[in-house]
Amino acid sequence: MLRVENLSVNYGAIKALKKVSFEVKQGEIVALIGGNGAGKTTTLNSISGILPIHEGKILFGDKDLTRIPPHEIVKLGICQVPEGRRVFANMSVLENLEMGGYSISDKKAVSEGIERAFTLFPRLKERMKQLAKTLSGGEQQMLAMGRALMSSPKLLLLDEPSMGLAPMLVEKIFEIVVEINRQGTTIMLVEQNANMALSIANRAYVLETGEVVLSGIAADLAQDPEVRKAYLGE
Repeated sequence: MLRVENLSVNYGAIKALKKVSFEVKQGEIVALIGGNGAGKTTTLNSISGILPIHEGKILFGDKDLTRIPPHEIVKLGICQVPEGRRVFANMSVLENLEMGGYSISDKKAVSEGIERAFTLFPRLKERMKQLAKTLSGGEQQMLAMGRALMSSPKLLLLDEPSMGLAPMLVEKIFEIVVEINRQGTTIMLVEQNANMALSIANRAYVLETGEVVLSGIAADLAQDPEVRKAYLGE
């Protein structure tokens, strides 16, 4: 579904990504793990068209995304849940969801999207008229995910969904990620909680200072002594 070939991204003189290559197959959950500053968010932002790439290719099916603007990439079927949630603070929960459906002209499809969000996240239905800024961190994460799902993406990019959440909520969020995948959405997951990410992913890639240093079946990487030492706190 997604193929990234020799992707390089620079921030001025700093090389944030150096010839990164990986692929995501339809129906998978693929995890991208690594420490702070490894280039994980840069990778997602490049796929979404938010960051210009220096060299390399990003192919979605047979379509080259390299020069396509972000809003067109959403229409092609890729949507990102950004790190830090980035909900529209002064809009209600319902208005945030409606914003996620901005590219959909069919009102029935928008209504169905809202219903799907409320089914996945019943808490959002209870808070439907509340301003997003009054929600807890976990509720804002649910809202950011619900908003991204409004456009019925084929590929969902999740950036640090567990950041700043209580352990119990982290488990809940990951259960919902698995359910979204079970319903047919392919997922690329960037996550510092490597234990959780590897427990739900099919495959994973390990990024270090802008380079892929390891890749493989997620369950195998979870047992890899290097990965356990560097990312699983063992």
